[in-house]
Amino acid sequence: MNSILLKTIIMAIGFGACLNSATGFAAGSLLIYAGAASKPPAEEAARLYEQRTGVKVDLVFGGSGSVLSQMKLAKQGDIYFPGSSDYMEKAKRNGVVYADSEKIIVYLVSAINVAKGNPHGIRTLKDLTRPGLRIAIANPEMVCVGTYAVEIIEKSLSNPEKAAFQRNLINYTESCEKTATAISLKMVDAVIGWSVFEHWDPERIQTVRLPSAQVPRIGYIPIAISRFTKNRNEAQRFIDFIAGPEGRKIFARHKYFATPEEATNWLGARKPIGGEYEVPAAWIRK
Repeated sequence: MNSILLKTIIMAIGFGACLNSATGFAAGSLLIYAGAASKPPAEEAARLYEQRTGVKVDLVFGGSGSVLSQMKLAKQGDIYFPGSSDYMEKAKRNGVVYADSEKIIVYLVSAINVAKGNPHGIRTLKDLTRPGLRIAIANPEMVCVGTYAVEIIEKSLSNPEKAAFQRNLINYTESCEKTATAISLKMVDAVIGWSVFEHWDPERIQTVRLPSAQVPRIGYIPIAISRFTKNRNEAQRFIDFIAGPEGRKIFARHKYFATPEEATNWLGARKPIGGEYEVPAAWIRK
């Protein structure tokens, strides 16, 4: 190979690297603040995206409200990926995300989660008021699944039943992941979580369906571009990927509901989709 040809090849490689850097397609990184409701499939999707594009995807998981506060305080992050509409609506009101970039990825239905085999014979919401049971819900002020749990309790139990439930309530967990883990590790006897939790750990978690009358609404997991992003084009490409056919296949393998119809069929009744719920002050721990 002569020297002129070698220099030409080196220059072409250098130009390609600069082009990739400028476009963000095959270089750079994305920072995503995510509610832990999507953790297993989100991690898989991020790995696949990295392999396909060379773009490093950093995921910060936690309660949807907690990671929203982190993102706002740090004034950084490319994408907000909460576990429910409640927190996305807060993000939009606070001007933290580009509202026109929002997409719905999958749908969630509330349920009771217990240890595999249901050793305490928990069948209904009222069973969670039985003396001696150890119950947990996620922190309703910061975690989407906890917000839904409080809404269900407030609308379905009488005041004496709520008091009995709260006597059994031994913990507020910090995220969806930690709510499911509380059952996996037998730290509690039951949680009010998502139906999908049993698919996170099928050897140790079992789902008990709530009657449709006790489920006020169907949840969904949205995603949107943060206003703090330094690379809006790359953030949009990731959203298009995770909301596209390959991303949806990943969520389907993890048994998330792809459409409102799938969630409705599992629940057995039509319900409002998404929305917001204001947690009563009595449930907010100082």
